[in-house]
Amino acid sequence: MAIYKFADLPDCAELQPRLAKFCCGRGIKGTLILAPEGINGTVAGTEQAIDALADYLSAGPDFGSRLVGAEIKFSIASAMPFLRMKVRLKPEIVTLRAPEANPAKAVGTYVEPEDWNGLIERNDVVLVDTRNDYEVGLGTFQRALDPATKSFTEFKDYVETHLDPARDKKVAMFCTGGIRCEKASSYLLSKGFEEVFHLKGGILKYLETVPQEQSRFAGECFVFDERVSVGHGLVEGDATLCRACRHPLTSADRADPAYVEGVSCPHCSGDSAKHQAAAERQKQMELASKRGAAHMGDDAAAAAARAKEQKRQRAEASRQRNAGSS
Repeated sequence: MAIYKFADLPDCAELQPRLAKFCCGRGIKGTLILAPEGINGTVAGTEQAIDALADYLSAGPDFGSRLVGAEIKFSIASAMPFLRMKVRLKPEIVTLRAPEANPAKAVGTYVEPEDWNGLIERNDVVLVDTRNDYEVGLGTFQRALDPATKSFTEFKDYVETHLDPARDKKVAMFCTGGIRCEKASSYLLSKGFEEVFHLKGGILKYLETVPQEQSRFAGECFVFDERVSVGHGLVEGDATLCRACRHPLTSADRADPAYVEGVSCPHCSGDSAKHQAAAERQKQMELASKRGAAHMGDDAAAAAARAKEQKRQRAEASRQRNAGSS
C-alpha cells in the first residue's frame, strides 16, 4: 500500500511509536513518514494486515478522521519487498522548504484523469511538470514545461524565474502520484497565482485510467521501484537503471558507446570511482548467474516467460483492487 495525505498532525511525535507498534505487530514492513503536515510512504504485508492498517489510519483512535480521503494505491508483490519497518519523523512529507505551502489549508483544484486532456489542451493554460529532470527525460505530457530541476526544492526557483501570476492566470501541474504537484499548487496559491490545477492521482492514475489511444502522455513514467518505468495500463516499461549512478536509461542510452552493462552509462561516464564499484558488483552478479541453470538456454526463456505472466497477473489484481477502493 502506497499512501499520502496532507493533514494536520501536530502530534506526529506521539503517533510515531503507536504506528510502528501497530505495523510491527502485524508483520508489516516498509517506510512511513510522519510530519506535522501529514503522512507519506509505502508498506507491504499480508492482505489482512494491509486492510487492518488502512482501517487504522482512516478511522482508528490515534488518527481519528484526519486521514480520511488519503490517496491510496494497492499493488501485489510475489515476495516481501522490504527488509524492516520504519516510521520516520520529518519536517515535511515531501521536501520543498517553503512554510507558506500548506496543502491542508489551501490547495489547487483537483482534476480527474478523464478530465485532464480537456484542460491541458486549452491555450490559456500553462502546463508544468513538477518532477525532476531525469524523470521528465523518460516521458511527459505534450506541451509541458520542464523546470529542469535536480530536486523538488529547486521548484521554488523555477517559479520565481519562469512563472508570473500577472501573466500566467491558469497553471496546471502534474507529478508521478500526485503528492508533489499538490504541494506545488499550494505554493503557487501562496504566491498569488489565481487558478491552479493539478492531476489527481498523478501520472500513474492517468496511465491506469485513460485509454492509450486518447493519451497525451508521451514516453514512460519513472517509478521509484524495481520496475524503473511504466507505460499505459501500468505495464512495466523499457527503462533500466544504471547500477553505477542510478540514472534511468532509455534504449538510446544503452546504445551509447559509454554504456557498459552494470558498470557505466552516458550520464556518469566520467566518474571512475563509481565505475570501479559497479564493475565489481557486476562481476559478482555474472558469477552468480553462471551458477544458476535458470540463467541459461531454454530454462532462461521459460523462467522469463513465467515471470512476465506472474507480473501481468499481479498488475491486473492491483488494478481490480484499486478500482474497488475508489
